[in-house]
Amino acid sequence: MAQRAIAPLVLSLLILVTGCTAKEPSPFAQAQQESTQKGAQPAVAKNATQGSSFNKFFPKPGEGYERVFTQEKKGFAEAKLKKDGKDLAMLAISDAASDVTGGISATKKFEKSVTKIAGYPAVDVGTTQTAVLVSDRYQVKVLSRSPAFSKTDRQAWIQRFDLAGLSKLKK
Repeated sequence: MAQRAIAPLVLSLLILVTGCTAKEPSPFAQAQQESTQKGAQPAVAKNATQGSSFNKFFPKPGEGYERVFTQEKKGFAEAKLKKDGKDLAMLAISDAASDVTGGISATKKFEKSVTKIAGYPAVDVGTTQTAVLVSDRYQVKVLSRSPAFSKTDRQAWIQRFDLAGLSKLKK
């Protein structure tokens, strides 16, 4: 009988001791503190378009291609392009209102563009990315995930987006 009474007492004591022990700070605590300090830039602009608003502008699946949405958040939506179960490319739409890297706006790279895809300024980023800027705000990007998916393929898939519809999206 005494053993039955001791087990709950020991368990209660163990919970009390471990519950009152101070936790070590997370390795991300400093970054969180810095990013939330007064005056820190928000990660996403308040006026950024909801990512779910972009989904209807992505190319439709078909002809053996599969489109799998992988990420959707304020200012951004992304999908994988697959064929025969293999990843060929990433398709993405982002709101440039929130895309500031190192203080340089994402739209700057399009200012000197001499290439156009479907009438929109286009740029290549490295050897695996092609992007267009729609309405000076929305960046549509295709990133090769397979060596067989070429620059020509990326350009063709950008044209499969509903770019005209995206250009009419309310800002």
